[in-house]
Amino acid sequence: MFNKDRWNEILEALTANKFRTLLTAFGVFWGITILVLLLALTNGLKNGATVEFNDFATNSILTWSQGTSMAYKGLPRRRRFSYKLNDIEALKTEFPEIKYASPRNKLGGYRGENNVIRGTKIGAFGIYGDYPDYINQEPMDILEGRFVSYSDIEAKRKVCVIGIDVITGLYDKDEPVIGSYIEINGVNFMVVGTFKKPNSQGDAEEDANTIIIPFTTFNQAFNQGDRIYYMVITAYDAYDITELKESIFGFLKVRHTVHPNDMSALGHRDQSLDFKKMSGLFQILSVVGYFVGALILLSGIIGISNIMLISVKERTKEIGVRRALGATPWEIKSQILQESLILTIISGMTGVAFSAGIIWLMNYVLNENGPVQNFANPSVGLQVVFIAFSILVVSGLLAGLIPANSATKMKPVDALRIE
Repeated sequence: MFNKDRWNEILEALTANKFRTLLTAFGVFWGITILVLLLALTNGLKNGATVEFNDFATNSILTWSQGTSMAYKGLPRRRRFSYKLNDIEALKTEFPEIKYASPRNKLGGYRGENNVIRGTKIGAFGIYGDYPDYINQEPMDILEGRFVSYSDIEAKRKVCVIGIDVITGLYDKDEPVIGSYIEINGVNFMVVGTFKKPNSQGDAEEDANTIIIPFTTFNQAFNQGDRIYYMVITAYDAYDITELKESIFGFLKVRHTVHPNDMSALGHRDQSLDFKKMSGLFQILSVVGYFVGALILLSGIIGISNIMLISVKERTKEIGVRRALGATPWEIKSQILQESLILTIISGMTGVAFSAGIIWLMNYVLNENGPVQNFANPSVGLQVVFIAFSILVVSGLLAGLIPANSATKMKPVDALRIE
């Protein structure tokens, strides 16, 4: 590897027919480029789909009450019912596997009627009543101030935490927010915090137009009694919420006198199951990316092997002279392998560099023009570069193996006899 004459010989061999060498190298270059770009695009789709979860705790279910579809214990079909606040404590007592169980109530919508007033400014925003645990289930970046606390819950304080677009809609630039008051459906609330959702995408506009107040305050101010719009249940990491949910639903059906076989009474969304399906899909896409890239790379490797065979044939007399002067079969073989390896690595790593440039350009365009739904931060990790380099080393050796063996099988006398 450190023999200067050997490197001069390799350079001379590779530059003897520059156009042929360039075309041969292009096959490997293109194969590695396609491989890296496919993996980067797959990661971009995965990141975009993951962002759609808004960093929501994936081992969670959202559940809400719906109309019954079966009569039960004297109660009629199509009966409406609501979850109650005491369902939360009952669930925590019955299921120690539950880490968080948070009730939520909702009022209005950010595209609905104007329901928030501050001075002369009016806006339509989504109003949510929450418990402090909810920030552990759907993380938020608190930009200023704080989130709602249990003391707010117990004292039923009229305080709120507002999203960044609420600030834009109701406040002038550089106007202080914390400690100010906003009016929600005729009730005044003091702002104690501001937030934004991390890496928000998809429903980012709705997230930013959200106002959160203590759950107990919400129910008292807006006459909700002890009713719950929906609840979010998160299990400890050691337990799978998908496996627990049937037991949880059975327990809730008993509490609300719902037929055990009534599949329509309780609506739900299983975040854990959705996340597993999504993860499985992107694992398949990664495998497909490796497979397609490997096939393209294989065609390039076959091209290098063929060119090396031609090169060996063209240098038959040279090989005969070297053998006659005492060169061992390994010296001949190692030079052919080294030529193949160098050509493969240079063309392959050029492909890695080229694909890295395209990935940087894609991220630059995304940053300049804003996020694209279901697509974010296309990238590959260093492990992909190491894998690509390993593939190139193995491929280079394999590509040169047949030509190298062909060269060492020549007898010096036969090689010198060829014109």
